[in-house]
Parts: sequence; C-alpha cells; structure tokens
Amino acid sequence: MADDLLAPAPAERADAAANRRRILAAAERLFAERGPQISMTDLATAAGVGRATLYRRYPDVTSVAVALLDVHEQRLQQEILAGPPPLGPGASPRRRLEAFYDSMIELLERHLPLALGAELGATRFATGAYGFWRTFVMSLIRDAGWQEDALADVLLAPLAPEVYRYQRHDRGRTVPEIKSALARLAYVLPD
Repeated sequence: MADDLLAPAPAERADAAANRRRILAAAERLFAERGPQISMTDLATAAGVGRATLYRRYPDVTSVAVALLDVHEQRLQQEILAGPPPLGPGASPRRRLEAFYDSMIELLERHLPLALGAELGATRFATGAYGFWRTFVMSLIRDAGWQEDALADVLLAPLAPEVYRYQRHDRGRTVPEIKSALARLAYVLPD
C-alpha cells in the first residue's frame, strides 16, 4: 500500500484535463454568483459537460468546492513552506502566525462562497488543507516551546468560513478590523 502512495499519479488524458478545467472555472463563477447553493446539474450545464462526466470526477458539489479551493490554498502553503518571512521560515512564531492570519483572511475575503461550500461545519476538519494549517500552527506552538496540542485548533477556530461570514456580513466588521483582532490573538505566542 505504501508503494501505491508513492507511485506517480496516472497521466490525465487531454480531454479529461480540459473537462476538469471547464468544471473548475464554471464552479468558480457559480460559487461567486450564488454561494454554496449550487447543484451538480447547474454545474454540468455551466461547464458544458455531461452529468456523467461531472460525476465521474466529482461525487458532489462539496468535492468540487474542495478541489477548487485547494488550488488557491496550495499557493499559500508554498509561501508558508518556502516563502520569505514573516509568513515563510525565519520569523518568530508570533510574526508567522500573524502573517498566516492576514493571508487566510485575504483568502477568505476573495473566496468565501467557495470556502463555505468546501468547509462548512465538520467537513472543515476532513480537508487536507485543515490538516496542513493545523500542522503549521502546531509547529509554531512547538517553536514557542509549548506542547499544548489543543491550542492549534483554538488558534484556527476564528478562520472557519462560517465565523468569517458572520463577522464580515452579519456583524459588519471590516477586513482590517478582523485582521487587527487576529493580530492580537497571535500575541499568545512569543515574539
């Protein structure tokens, strides 16, 4: 089984790659226009693919949202791993957490309908991105000399898409206000 995980992914056929790109582009438009309340039929129509083609790759709307959000999240993950400080290596745990909060708020601001479709409720914890974010925050906690595993989830909780939607749209908070509050939260870690 470990060999299966290390094996290169099978090459994607050109028509399958084109369909994937059309599906993800249509999903980006639909999520931006309608929020997470889209149907697979709507998506297939907007992408110009048959429903069978759509279902062959994605079993439901949530899986499409996860795939699309993953494209955006991978950019941020690369910045965390190899980008310049303060988000990348070389800054203090507090400064990296503050930079992470800023970047995540920017991501949520640009892609909130998509994030709501991909990470609503408990599904948030099942995504690979949450695992990456949690590992990153846990590494900051350990760099601070602490071992409190539960603190990672506490520090990630304000980034739940439904929390961001509530703060931004129901409470009317601005992006700078939310970033400022999270910067204060980052002070839990040493500089």
